[in-house]
Amino acid sequence: MSEPAAEGATDAVPAAAAGLEARIVLRRGGFALDAALHVPAGEVVALMGPSGAGKSTLLGVLAGLTGFDEGEVRLGGRVLDAGTARRTPPSSRGVVLLGQDPRLFPHLSALDNVAFGLRVHGSGKVAAAERAAGWLRRVGLDGLGGRRPAELSGGQQQRVALARALATTPAAILLDEPLTSLDTETAADVRALLHQQLAATGTTAVVATHDAVDAVALAHRLVVLEAGRVTQSGPVRQVLASPATRFAAAVAGLNRVEGTTDAATWRAGDLVLPQPAGVRHPSRAAVFRPSDVRVVAEPRGEPGEWTARIVRLEQTPAGVRLRTADPDVAIDVAAESAAGFAPGDPITLRVDPADVRYVAGS
Repeated sequence: MSEPAAEGATDAVPAAAAGLEARIVLRRGGFALDAALHVPAGEVVALMGPSGAGKSTLLGVLAGLTGFDEGEVRLGGRVLDAGTARRTPPSSRGVVLLGQDPRLFPHLSALDNVAFGLRVHGSGKVAAAERAAGWLRRVGLDGLGGRRPAELSGGQQQRVALARALATTPAAILLDEPLTSLDTETAADVRALLHQQLAATGTTAVVATHDAVDAVALAHRLVVLEAGRVTQSGPVRQVLASPATRFAAAVAGLNRVEGTTDAATWRAGDLVLPQPAGVRHPSRAAVFRPSDVRVVAEPRGEPGEWTARIVRLEQTPAGVRLRTADPDVAIDVAAESAAGFAPGDPITLRVDPADVRYVAGS
């Protein structure tokens, strides 16, 4: 078997990679998953949601590791699962699940770990070894094929796991928080590698993540899953620009405040803003950046000025984030500006109405 194509080349995409579609209903105790997912062939979809939203459960269903009650999973037009009526074994689906733990065989070298998947799919020993060596070069591990997992860093182990997954030319790959356990620099390197190789191979992929950087860097579309239901989906830029929920807004680094309107104003608690021209919806959400909010030392009663109560202080890379209640708003300030503030303190804030955008209320 020949070596994988050089980086940047496009491998032939199997017929089974014509797209991944799922409509899933699953009930387990007090948790219910009721979600639909569509991933066009060769595209990457980011799946985001708070802990416990059902992201890993959904990936487990797609991989054939978790049963479900109603619905259907299709890959390339082929029905893989139809609830309890029909199930395709994980090994026969053409789907690979890669999580935080690379799950490498500790007694095998990096080369043999990659070759193992190829042997399982029918490659001969020599051909599998040649192709595995090519994939290790492709993921930046040339010369390290003889090392066992314990002799590799966490980032190198994830590279081996990715090479093993992609070497078998899966119809779809599912990535469940694959970068969470890596340090920032290593995660950035592996993220760049993922982007490069998913694009080069044209592999249909779903990436479950907590990090907006993963969605921006890897995905074409973003699906937000909350409490077992899809609350928003669309192109990554569109979802982050107009978040439909507070969770999506937090991912995008924005405040999203639900309010009500009358003929002249938009209001949420003590925060009152002039009614934007042309907006006549009975309920709207205001969206603005934490950095657009200013702490006011001397209140002047200007538009967009209000008094709130500090709930907590959080550290950020650039300083301190103040979280307030009534309404729930985040404010980013320099560390020295936060000196003297404490939870429970009243604080006067102001946001320029020109910095506020309005999106549909929930």
